[in-house]
Amino acid sequence: MNGLEITRNQVLQQMATACQNAGRDVAQVSLLAVSKTHPSDIVAKMYATGQRAFGENYLQEALDKIEALHELDIEWHFIGHVQRNKTKHLAAHFAWVHGVDRFVIAERLSNQRQATQAPLNICLQVNIDDQDSKDGCSPQDVADLVQHISQLPHVRLRGLMVIPAPHNHQAFTDAKTLFDAVKPQHANPQDWDTLSMGMSGDMPAAIAAGSTMVRVGTALFGARDYSQN
Repeated sequence: MNGLEITRNQVLQQMATACQNAGRDVAQVSLLAVSKTHPSDIVAKMYATGQRAFGENYLQEALDKIEALHELDIEWHFIGHVQRNKTKHLAAHFAWVHGVDRFVIAERLSNQRQATQAPLNICLQVNIDDQDSKDGCSPQDVADLVQHISQLPHVRLRGLMVIPAPHNHQAFTDAKTLFDAVKPQHANPQDWDTLSMGMSGDMPAAIAAGSTMVRVGTALFGARDYSQN
């Protein structure tokens, strides 16, 4: 068993333990491997362990990896902040986009997604605890955004993504409450199934609060080298 297989199994076991402690089925929570700053060959090795969903924050780095690894059946997620000038590439090359926080961004993704492609899965990024340094829409704006974005063609509005301040576990509970409250505003409520929250340091608390997708980088790959970006 190689190092990446060991770390992935450790994370999966942590997820299973957190689900057991919360009285949840482990099948309700998926693992997104955050591969930003790690090279394509490392992603390929993690893929060989059985991991299929990978998250990237930097568009050009992600596009390079998508090209290098195009023969692998990877589900690519963009988890960085979405700017208007990025939407064309995101619509063309990704399966999921997590950082949508304005209607105009969702509309551009919808317009730029080819009808021949599967609908683009998107999550609303919410600044759940009102951090000055964080992107995301206000919790008060979510219901209106859900109502309008869920009517767009070529995208599937799946849920919410949050990045609370460290150790603010109450924010996870607040996100779950908001997630449940706005579901009736969705034009296709059966699609509203994803609460993307929890990372290497706070995964158990996020799962206890109701996360359905944890975004884990450091615990899988080790420390990142940001000098590459």
